[in-house]
Amino acid sequence: MAQSRKPQLFLLLPVLMLLLLAQVQGARPAATTPAAATKKAAKCAASSVEVETVNTGDKAGYDAMFEVTVRNRCACAVRAVSLRSEGFASSVTVDPRLFRREGRDYLVGDGRRIESRATVRFRYAWDRAFRMAPAAVHDDCS
Repeated sequence: MAQSRKPQLFLLLPVLMLLLLAQVQGARPAATTPAAATKKAAKCAASSVEVETVNTGDKAGYDAMFEVTVRNRCACAVRAVSLRSEGFASSVTVDPRLFRREGRDYLVGDGRRIESRATVRFRYAWDRAFRMAPAAVHDDCS
């Protein structure tokens, strides 16, 4: 008679383990919900800033005019956005509140806050477009 109960216990044991595991998994603290985890992980890196340079077709003397759009693709606002652009020069004045040299890099938008999906645009003129890449950013994620 003891042997006839043994197979039943082997079937019952995995069911009890699954029930226990399901109960433990369901007892998570509220701070680790998917929405809270996404908000905490929403830190912005320099790679969350997109830089696009377009030849406008306008001329400044013999130089082509370029418009640069710096877009914040992070879910949070960012500030102190810096771009790296080796050898940058312009034959027209670039508004320093929009783009100016700060040490090795260039500060965008006077270092002010750029909201999520917002842009800062500036123009420059030269005989060619300069490569610009995000160098640093500080996020305002809460």
